[in-house]
Amino acid sequence: MAGGKGTRLHPYSAVFPKPLMPLGDMPILELLLRRLKAAGVNDVIVAVNHLGHLIETYFGDGSNLDMRIRYSNESKPLGTAGALGNMLDMLDENFFLANGDLLTTMDLSRMAQTHLADDADASVGIYERENKIDFGLIEFDQANRLRAYREKPVTKYYVSMGIYVLRREAIREFVHDVDYLDMPTLLVKMKDRDTNVVCFRDDCVWLDIGRPDDFALAQQMFEQNRNIFLGQPECGAPL
Repeated sequence: MAGGKGTRLHPYSAVFPKPLMPLGDMPILELLLRRLKAAGVNDVIVAVNHLGHLIETYFGDGSNLDMRIRYSNESKPLGTAGALGNMLDMLDENFFLANGDLLTTMDLSRMAQTHLADDADASVGIYERENKIDFGLIEFDQANRLRAYREKPVTKYYVSMGIYVLRREAIREFVHDVDYLDMPTLLVKMKDRDTNVVCFRDDCVWLDIGRPDDFALAQQMFEQNRNIFLGQPECGAPL
């Protein structure tokens, strides 16, 4: 999925699509495609909208990556899940869905194998992150009496990484003829229908390049060891 405007990287993304943002000498999307290729993916459909012609010009038909790349042009934003409605019959029975700005060392082969072994309708890649508060956190009751004082607490939580494995027929009814559908809405709809939606965890590196701190860290990591994102998964790499 490479149709977003990348508003968090404005003004750079006003003239440059986020998936083409460079990490060293290579666009983010190329790193993802190379990792998918290493996992056995040979056929890719790229959904484009904002500045999509630049993405098509750069990657062409995918022959330089030894892949087949096709493009699905959106006349308007459809959402990550809504865009699937235009390409559903071109997809395999089970397929990867990934954000075009995804940067990770996740073992994609193991994710696909686990999806099949679990007979899952949808598998969601998740990652544990920490939220550090730089202040003392105060809790008090209705009478304004102190109940707790926690100095610079750290909260851990799981987030979606922006990569999924989906079973085509399990999502068909949800993505057919919709104006807009994002992934959270799709997954909740599937859960409410008691379909088998599972979460996949991997001790790996994942960075959100829409956050300036993560993007700077990614540049540093790539400069020190470019194979961390290009080669076999090096999970557990220190941050």
